Amino acid sequence: MSGRTTALTPPADAVPPVRHPDAPVPGELLGAHYAHCFGCGDAQPHGLHLAARAGEGVSVTAEFTVKPVHQGAPGLAHGGVLATALDETLGSLNWLLRVIAVTGRLETDFVRPVPVDTVLHLEAEVTAVAGRKIYSTAVGRIDGPEGPVAVRAEALFVEVKVDHFIDNGRPEEIQAAMADPDQVRRARAFEVNP
Repeated sequence: MSGRTTALTPPADAVPPVRHPDAPVPGELLGAHYAHCFGCGDAQPHGLHLAARAGEGVSVTAEFTVKPVHQGAPGLAHGGVLATALDETLGSLNWLLRVIAVTGRLETDFVRPVPVDTVLHLEAEVTAVAGRKIYSTAVGRIDGPEGPVAVRAEALFVEVKVDHFIDNGRPEEIQAAMADPDQVRRARAFEVNP
């Protein structure tokens, strides 16, 4: 992509990504990482309800249907919602690396308008890893998985420990998540044992 910033260019010592041996198999639905997540959670009435699937290598595919509650200009998806769909898809890549990571930088290009009721077909892949930094790209297409590009992004994610969320989240939500055995199981699955 032209105009790429230095922050999104992997350093010379970056390595190709390696799919974790315990990562979901290609085609497997990844599911929500948190029920109240605006991007993927089922408990968000106006959320994106984005469904991501593991792809080959360190890649994922996802779909998001633009609803009337997601519009900005009349009849068109809000740009921030499209950026959120890209961010959520890119974040899903961490399931394949088996790390907990947060968005450090996201650059989005809006190529064409996305009308309400359109299904946005998203693809994302990790391109390089350098220490705790994970470099990735994503593209969103309309009119099918091979359709014209509507949005694309490059991102830098930074690996963190689960304490990042415990130390910075709202106590009510943290306590509720910690009381949910499925949420605790998911978090522990990503923690690296020495």
